[in-house]
Amino acid sequence: MAENMAENMAENGFGGAAVRGRIGLWERVDRFSSDPDVGAAAAEAESLGYATVWIGGAFPGHLFENARTILDATERLRVASGILNIRAFTAADAIAGVEELEKAHPGRFLLGLGVSHAEFMRREGVEFLPPLAAMRAFLDALDAAGIGKDRRVLAALGPKMLELAGERSVGAHPYFTTPEHTASARAALGADAFLAPEQKVLLEPDADKARAIARDAMGMYLRLANYTASLKRLGFTDADIADGGSDRLVDAIVAWGDEETVAERVRAHLAAGADEVMLHVLPSREGATGLPRDEWRRLAGPLLG
Repeated sequence: MAENMAENMAENGFGGAAVRGRIGLWERVDRFSSDPDVGAAAAEAESLGYATVWIGGAFPGHLFENARTILDATERLRVASGILNIRAFTAADAIAGVEELEKAHPGRFLLGLGVSHAEFMRREGVEFLPPLAAMRAFLDALDAAGIGKDRRVLAALGPKMLELAGERSVGAHPYFTTPEHTASARAALGADAFLAPEQKVLLEPDADKARAIARDAMGMYLRLANYTASLKRLGFTDADIADGGSDRLVDAIVAWGDEETVAERVRAHLAAGADEVMLHVLPSREGATGLPRDEWRRLAGPLLG
């Protein structure tokens, strides 16, 4: 199975510089689950030219079920987990999910893995094992099942996890970051690794409204040590991180404005070395649920036209 998986992955385009310039979509699993017609949304995303749908949400939900729905409804669109939390899923559950998708749709699913956050685990009263050791053990289990490095990608921000991503997966899927981080991640990974950063986007031209929405979306992440450490490596300060984030930080993390302004930020990631950039659309309407198909259409023009 391992050889077939590697062949299927190469055929379907997960890889490094050969696929640079693609645009994907990142959405939380709950937005898939609240959409009455995920299959139709996926088919439209494929017709617009998006490359990959990343299903976000660290804890067990309907990850593999939604992935199957998307893959069944499309012919070329790829699906990735962004990310599967290795503290919440057992390796056996991940292996079973990947193997089922591989049988039905060879080479079209990429397993994104992450180590979660000490703050979450302590709140649940769960021991938080060292991230690198926990990830290595999970990867060992995948190796033993024949799910090799070309079938997985790691959520990596810091130097040590980026190094592990380059050694034991196809590459890295950084989250909550900037084009400057993309450039440093590319330098750390080398030219051939797959690099797919997430970029939060908001089609709202009014600065006050956009920053208010952005701060609401960013608040949880600014309380998590691994994200704040990453921001400080990029030159942001405690003052930038405090009180919901300075304007400088908000504008760096969330690309807001009209379609072309947002597209410029995405192109900056590509210029910095990203292979794919994942558009994570923030709802501009209060209470919005389901998948943001209107925003997907609006952004397809400048990015995929």
